[in-house]
Amino acid sequence: MDKSLSPDRHYTDFFTDIKERIRRSQYDALKAVNKELIQLYWDIGRMIVEKPQDLGWGRSVVEQLSKDIQGEYPGIQGFSTTNLWNMRLFYLEIQQHENLQPLVGEISWTKNFLILTKCKDPLEREFYMLHVRKFGWSKDVLVHQIENKTYEKYLLNQTNFDQTLPEKYKHQAKLAVKDHYTFDFLELAEEHSEHELEQALVKNIRKFLMEMGVWFTFVGNQFRLTVGEKEYFIDLLLFHRKLKRFIAVELKIGEFKPEYKGKMEFYLIALNERYKEDGENDAIGIIVCKSKDKTVVEYSLKTTTQPIGIATYSTSTHLPEEYSKYLPAPDVIAERLAIVKDLFEDEK
Repeated sequence: MDKSLSPDRHYTDFFTDIKERIRRSQYDALKAVNKELIQLYWDIGRMIVEKPQDLGWGRSVVEQLSKDIQGEYPGIQGFSTTNLWNMRLFYLEIQQHENLQPLVGEISWTKNFLILTKCKDPLEREFYMLHVRKFGWSKDVLVHQIENKTYEKYLLNQTNFDQTLPEKYKHQAKLAVKDHYTFDFLELAEEHSEHELEQALVKNIRKFLMEMGVWFTFVGNQFRLTVGEKEYFIDLLLFHRKLKRFIAVELKIGEFKPEYKGKMEFYLIALNERYKEDGENDAIGIIVCKSKDKTVVEYSLKTTTQPIGIATYSTSTHLPEEYSKYLPAPDVIAERLAIVKDLFEDEK
């Protein structure tokens, strides 16, 4: 074999660069095609809205339009009567909200319409559009996130990050902690022990990490801390790649108690002093309980200098019926979404 054709390190690096350039080109081409398609659907939706109003046409014009388009372009997809009505609805809904208009061209038509039909609040729609654009959620993942009420769980989370973390990290950290975790993938009886909960989560580690959110990796369970001559054990230890810090998780099968906070503070200090590597940031704690009194949590978090979040969990998809009534005012939600948007833009 000709030695000049034998791959070496320089050629391997060269080929890797070429592959990356091809991949980027293909991705950019797909994005451009999708953007043009969304613009086409937007324009058709607008024209369907405007023309019948101008000329007094009835509803039958949309059915006729669908037949004529498919007759003119045999085999063309996406122009059924139903989809033309969807384009009309898409235009009517999105044209009312300027904050959504730049986002719709960044995600697929299927995901746009899914968000449009499953989420009625424009701020909720913006939240999911931002996350689909950032993380490339598939349709199934998007449905799961919406049905799992990820939007509400993010907005309602209770942490002390504003007081305990630098400006550089506190907003990203808030995105990493939910108010409620749904472990509906666990086959647990309604009455279960903390050990059973922990073991079930470890056995379903992939689904557990999906519920926790992007950027989490699993370090271990019953992670041993040696302090002095005694040993202590953290239920679950995770690492957040974006925040570059340990996430200590304590599981409680009852209601949150203020004394849980002190134990978590101890764990975080020990992790920082004994296990944090150069280049890593101080650890964060998440105490996951079966239930909590939000006022008790608020008071408890006021007196600690360690970054801690308090969440609840359930082993079914059921959430309290009054969950949504605790959502912040629309102006507060809009402010938090603006922060999310800025964070995502900075990470590009």
